[in-house]
Amino acid sequence: MTCWAHLLLEPVLIPGGLAVDLTAGNGHDTLFLWSRVGAEGQVLAFDVQSQALLNTSRRLSEAGATVQGVDPGQPVQLHGGGVFLLQACHSYLTQLLDAHPMAVMANLGYLPGGDHGVITHRETTLKALHSAAELLAVGGRLVVTAYPGHAGGAEESRAVLDFFASLDARQWLVLNFCSTNRLQAPLLLVAEKRRAGE
Repeated sequence: MTCWAHLLLEPVLIPGGLAVDLTAGNGHDTLFLWSRVGAEGQVLAFDVQSQALLNTSRRLSEAGATVQGVDPGQPVQLHGGGVFLLQACHSYLTQLLDAHPMAVMANLGYLPGGDHGVITHRETTLKALHSAAELLAVGGRLVVTAYPGHAGGAEESRAVLDFFASLDARQWLVLNFCSTNRLQAPLLLVAEKRRAGE
């Protein structure tokens, strides 16, 4: 699903653009976003776990990205290009970012290789998705991978699916990718913002 998520985002990622990774994890998606927006572009990556941000920082630094930590108590000031890492819940997106990204992505669940008891949760994920939909630039895409197979994952996945299904068809184009021959397979959802809200 990760490869598909990247393919779906690639058309809206332009050099010098702004992208948001709501779940930095081990930095794979953050690195993908940065590789497409380039050295002049900006990627803001959230995670609540310090280990995830450390892993992401190392991965991006090794790839040649400029990486900066951001104070979670202040609105994000994106000066210059690079990757901005924020140790905060993604539900604070609109309180911390006053800009309109072309791409927002989230890879829900737990940190691979980390504590599987620390997971994303339905309530904060929904708040983050509402914020992302509000901030997203017209023509931009929101891409989310949800995992129903772990504890708490089924409830979160249903809520994410319901959120995407509720987006106004006059404003959004929404697609749902899933494996039909695997039980509890991940869901990949994409929403393209076709026009601003009324």
